[in-house]
Order: sequence, then structure tokens, then C-alpha cells
Amino acid sequence: MAIDKELLDILVCPKCKGDLEMDEKEEGLNCKPCALQYPIKGDIPIMLIEEAIPL
Repeated sequence: MAIDKELLDILVCPKCKGDLEMDEKEEGLNCKPCALQYPIKGDIPIMLIEEAIPL
């Protein structure tokens, strides 16, 4: 199950407070300005900067 559209609309990057976009495989949320991806584990986005993966 993918992240709900309403939740995606309110989530922001914890580092820059910018918008996030779902990646093509729906495995993470991407922040283009920070070049980071926040992983999704068990349908829960992990919004910790230290858990982010460089794009």
C-alpha cells in the first residue's frame, strides 16, 4: 500500500522544510533540494535526517 495522497501533501523534508515526492518504485520520499531520500518501511515514512539516503 502506498502512502496516502493526503499524508504526502502535508509531509515536508525535516532538513529544509521543502516538498517531498514519491520515488518511482514507491520505496521512499525524495527531497530534490537536499538530494536525500527518506525510506518507507512497512508503509511508514522514516522522516529522520540520519536515516535519509543520498540521491
